[in-house]
Amino acid sequence: MKLSQLLFSFLMGYFCYSLIEIVMRGYTHWTMSLTGGMVLTILYAINSRRTMTLIRSCIIGTFMITAIELTVGIFDNVIMHWNVWDYSDMPFNFLGQICIPFSAFWFVLCIPANRLCKRISRQFCNKKAVPIVSEQPM
Repeated sequence: MKLSQLLFSFLMGYFCYSLIEIVMRGYTHWTMSLTGGMVLTILYAINSRRTMTLIRSCIIGTFMITAIELTVGIFDNVIMHWNVWDYSDMPFNFLGQICIPFSAFWFVLCIPANRLCKRISRQFCNKKAVPIVSEQPM
């Protein structure tokens, strides 16, 4: 895996997740942009494995994203008091930083993320194809 692939996947995650947050909440926070980039980079590495199925990718992605969300949430919201998000009103939340409904959302979000990772991989891994000359007479 090349550094350029990882950098591109980071930038795609950075901008795509920021856009999702802006569309859904009306704003985002710079730490969420960085987190989105880090998450897509890790998902890209996970999805680069030939044996990775979509369902396995979504399950691994859900747990990985939830763990990162908890880590970032503790830093952003508990330690720094930036109040980036608060899931305290959500059912089955832990410290107001993670919750089951958003973990389910991460599972669903892993489906288009998986497709994006495969597309990035194809873009970087495709070699220049030699055009095939038509055998039909002109």
